[in-house]
Amino acid sequence: MQIDPKDQAKKENYKLLIGSVLPRPIAFVTTLNAEGKVNAAPFSFFTVVSTDPPMLSVTVNRKPGGIRKDTARNIAENREYVIHVVDADNVEKVNQCSADFPPEMSEAEAVGFDVIPGQKVKVPRIAQTKIQMECRLHQILPMGGTEGEPNADLVIGEVVMFHIRDDLYDRGRIDTAKLEPVGRLAGLAYGKVGETFSRPRPRYAEWKMTRKT
Repeated sequence: MQIDPKDQAKKENYKLLIGSVLPRPIAFVTTLNAEGKVNAAPFSFFTVVSTDPPMLSVTVNRKPGGIRKDTARNIAENREYVIHVVDADNVEKVNQCSADFPPEMSEAEAVGFDVIPGQKVKVPRIAQTKIQMECRLHQILPMGGTEGEPNADLVIGEVVMFHIRDDLYDRGRIDTAKLEPVGRLAGLAYGKVGETFSRPRPRYAEWKMTRKT
């Protein structure tokens, strides 16, 4: 099967992408609107882009007409936000936050999340999360679509403070089993971490020797 993305609609390309790039970690993002309300929304187009300094990217698709979603608009205006890791304990309420709440309404408050102050940013954190990363905006890049109506905003931010629940942290590492992260799959499906295995990264000389046997 060969498919040229230019021969089909955006929705069909979206289905191929989310069915191929998986599992995808979920960034649960809090921001503040102009009235000081806490906006909270999940995004599964999310990854690390740098370790020095630590930087993360979140892609926020735009609404029809190239209109920015609340999260991207709030970040562009305030330049601060918090990214939370989604886990088995909070995924139900996080999913509820993906509903199309009106801009003046706080999703976090509506679904029953508790907010606590940020340390280095003004944006509150969600108490019912095990990992929270306070971020400051590095840049927003309009992506895809047309110049007048971009398809999405690629939000790149620097992590200025990590908050990690004490029992997850051991000598600089995070215990994946205790974190119980949840990722997005295709369609409406989510997934937990299943069977895991380790593989050491080989050196070239070692790899070359194995090819001779």
